[in-house]
Amino acid sequence: MIQDPLFSVDGRSVIVTGGAGRLGAQFARTLLKRGASVAVLDSVDEAKFHARFKELSASNALRFEQVDVTDRGSITAALGRIEKDWGAPHGLVNAAAIDAPPDAPPEENGPFETYPVDSWDKIMAVNVKGVMLCCQAIGAAMGRAGRGSIVNIASTYGLVSPDQSLYEYRRRRGEVFYKPIAYSASKSALYNLTRYLATYWGQQGVRVNALTPGGVFANQERDFLDAYARRTPMGRMAREDELDGGMLFLLSDASSYMTGANLVIDGGWTAW
Repeated sequence: MIQDPLFSVDGRSVIVTGGAGRLGAQFARTLLKRGASVAVLDSVDEAKFHARFKELSASNALRFEQVDVTDRGSITAALGRIEKDWGAPHGLVNAAAIDAPPDAPPEENGPFETYPVDSWDKIMAVNVKGVMLCCQAIGAAMGRAGRGSIVNIASTYGLVSPDQSLYEYRRRRGEVFYKPIAYSASKSALYNLTRYLATYWGQQGVRVNALTPGGVFANQERDFLDAYARRTPMGRMAREDELDGGMLFLLSDASSYMTGANLVIDGGWTAW
């Protein structure tokens, strides 16, 4: 396969946090196919990692580090092992994130007025503190090397408020359900974290950008999919692979004069 060198990540090393998750694993596979060496940082155990990447786990270009992104020591220990083998990373994709699942306890998906503080703290710890700590440790290594690109995975729910009407079908069937506050607030925080670090490291050759995806298809309920389609100009949710181009663009030399920016890939969700 012929690759345009402008968009190439061939021969580069990239760390993907949350790399055993749905989007993180998609990014990791795409980078491997494009010739990058990929270090997956995730809190899952090694058995789950090998199950996720069973067709690739023997590759010398793929490695796994069990890491708690809310623990600076855990991150720096993994980084030390990666640098020993591969040198300073060329890229960092911050894809590690959590949200309240649709089947979470009623209090987590209930009204804002009674949203639990411990749920707020848990989501903020991973989605904001975790990104900050990974940038702090891994971005510093990039700064010492004088090059690198960081991609912070945000969300349209951080750019605009969740449309609570998407979940009206659940309320019609007697459930108390509202998309919770913490995920939106956490993803919104990434935009100014991105801008801050872009200006902080601008003279050291480290670029920092955000990638904002819309909703990604994951076999959601038909009522939800229909409501999402009506709300989106393109009339559907994204496929996982439709975010690959933006991720590769931001990690490659094609975006060499781009930093502190936000690349939105949402099927037009935020155009309305």
